[in-house]
Amino acid sequence: MSDERKLRFGIVGLGNIAATHAKAIQSLKDAELTAACSRSDANRRKFSESFDVPVYHSCIELLSQTALEAVVICTPSGTHLDYGKLAAEAGKHVIVEKPIEVTTARGKELIECCKLNGVELAVIYQNRFLDGAVKMKNAVQNGSIGEPVMVRAAVKWFRDVAYYQNSGWRGTHKMDGGGAVINQAIHTIDLLLWIMGDIHGLSAIKGTLTHPGIEAEDNAVAIMKFMNGAMGVFEASTSIVPAQPRFIEVNGTKGTAILQDDHFVLLSDEENQASDTPKETGGSGAADPLAGMHAALHARQYSQIVEAILSNQIPQVSGEDALRSLAVAEAIYRSANKQKFVEPFENI
Repeated sequence: MSDERKLRFGIVGLGNIAATHAKAIQSLKDAELTAACSRSDANRRKFSESFDVPVYHSCIELLSQTALEAVVICTPSGTHLDYGKLAAEAGKHVIVEKPIEVTTARGKELIECCKLNGVELAVIYQNRFLDGAVKMKNAVQNGSIGEPVMVRAAVKWFRDVAYYQNSGWRGTHKMDGGGAVINQAIHTIDLLLWIMGDIHGLSAIKGTLTHPGIEAEDNAVAIMKFMNGAMGVFEASTSIVPAQPRFIEVNGTKGTAILQDDHFVLLSDEENQASDTPKETGGSGAADPLAGMHAALHARQYSQIVEAILSNQIPQVSGEDALRSLAVAEAIYRSANKQKFVEPFENI
């Protein structure tokens, strides 16, 4: 591969997350940010002040740039299919901010469109590129903890009421697909599937407890049965004061693996055998304890995406792979919507 070969990117949608993508792309020697677009005058102005690229008013204008090879979709989740199809039909590779879409049906349609037009589709799940997450996956899959028995995963974060009210789309079914599960916790669902394999079944409850007026849930709990036989509990919330680090624990027949943010601990009968000392839980109240690492993690994933596309390979987090975490989020909602709540003491 020539050192001078660069994959030329454009970004559609210039909300807060767009800057993270732009910085990641510009940090790579084999990638180049060449264009961006937004319908918002304020967002175009802000982005152009930070990044020295042409900024257009519409996606059609951006796609008319013949040098463009790949398009990053940073618009609300419920529009990923629409913009992704435009990009794919223009012959551009498609990179989508998580989730792939708000329903598996729409996600599958985007996958098929990219296949039909011969372009690659990648979805951003940057937490797979955390050092601690890689260590945990290896520990579980190489038998360091024996056979997995129990799993506990929790995303207990905080979002204020303004987070939903001021966006125009967050917490709506049409544009966000839901609330805490599909927006905040889907990264952790993706990690669970990546580390543990597929889920056989689940049962869930959900509710809107601290954000009156939003359509979707701000709290959800699910119990899960994995295909490998392990049982698990999953929690998602944007109501927790103070916010807590994202937490995953896998208990096996020979030990326990713990991931707290990016801090990995492996425990066995003999004690703590391999660990990165974890932070104490809580304290800061940060909305997202990994927020400061996002640009670096996006750069890691973008590096893999660029290498794959330039080598005619499938990106690590493909459209089909990303569809699995969305299917689990959908299953949580489906289970919660049909849930029969049983009162255990009603007959005594």
